[in-house]
Amino acid sequence: MMRGAEYRVSDPERVLPDAACASTDAEGAQPGVKSMLSEPETLPGTKRALLEGERRRTDAQRTLLEAERASPQATRGASASAQWQARLALGFERDGARTILARRAHEGPLHVQKPLYPEGRDVCQCIIVHPPGGIADSDELRLDVEVGPGAHAQLTTPGAAKWYRSSGARASSHASFRIASRAILEWLPQGTIVFNGAFADSAYRVDCASDASFFGWDVVCLGRTASAERFTQGQWRQRFEIRRDNVLIWNERAVLDTRAGVVASSVGLNGYAVFGTFVTMSYAVDTVFDRAALDACRALMPAQGDGTVTRLPSILVARYRGDSSEAAHAYFVAVWSLIRPLVTGRAATPPRIWRT
Repeated sequence: MMRGAEYRVSDPERVLPDAACASTDAEGAQPGVKSMLSEPETLPGTKRALLEGERRRTDAQRTLLEAERASPQATRGASASAQWQARLALGFERDGARTILARRAHEGPLHVQKPLYPEGRDVCQCIIVHPPGGIADSDELRLDVEVGPGAHAQLTTPGAAKWYRSSGARASSHASFRIASRAILEWLPQGTIVFNGAFADSAYRVDCASDASFFGWDVVCLGRTASAERFTQGQWRQRFEIRRDNVLIWNERAVLDTRAGVVASSVGLNGYAVFGTFVTMSYAVDTVFDRAALDACRALMPAQGDGTVTRLPSILVARYRGDSSEAAHAYFVAVWSLIRPLVTGRAATPPRIWRT
């Protein structure tokens, strides 16, 4: 059931180019130009909102679990009625020498902060915020992003997504990315934590033009390893598809069920709790990414766990398997730092929110 009393459904909002760019400035671009990132209330405010949302959601989950222990049948309907459905749609366009967030519409608790320009006007950076702080029974999140011809958008999150223990129903998240000719999209979230007992589905679909470029990763931690929790009950299903000019060129599906042996198997996770995949799709992989660049990527090693890089036609894939989300993220950032200049002509500039 939609929480209309807490999150107002907004109509699609047209962001005027002048207004969009007047509210943000390039970080360190020109002397005397003030960056909105220097405003102390922006990033801490995001953290406060997430912590408050997570606290409220955790309290609600704790109450439901306590009630479930007392009367499982009585709480089954309550869990279904407490679901949150959320959708966020974003449209980026090229406007002269700059990329702007031209369209945005949200439904439910999934939002985007105002655009940032830490690299100048060419690259529009946005932070996707989910105020509840976690995903639980029957929750459905949907993110739809369209990047117009010649535009360059970079999306990240203020922290790891959390998937809570399920009382029986599945939760799901779907992301759809459409990238036009000569456009670039970077999807660089800060990871996923799957609580023990969660039953969850995660799906990505990328549709792009033949001369578009896409960077995207996901780091998944099974169980709250910081508190010594292991993923001994539940199921994580993941799907990742890339289509170029309507032709499927990448299709990966994973089902990690604690009743099967893939989590412990040496050909699966080998007992590790963290795994991740980083995919770069671009025509530049075939044209400017030479053997020396591939060897440089393969020479990188994570601080903990296993890492590897594979080159396919138009696709470069880096993988991680280990016990540290931090090591996985740092490894992918290192690979990204080598690949990005070759694909985009721009040095890799990590989002500032990663350091908060």
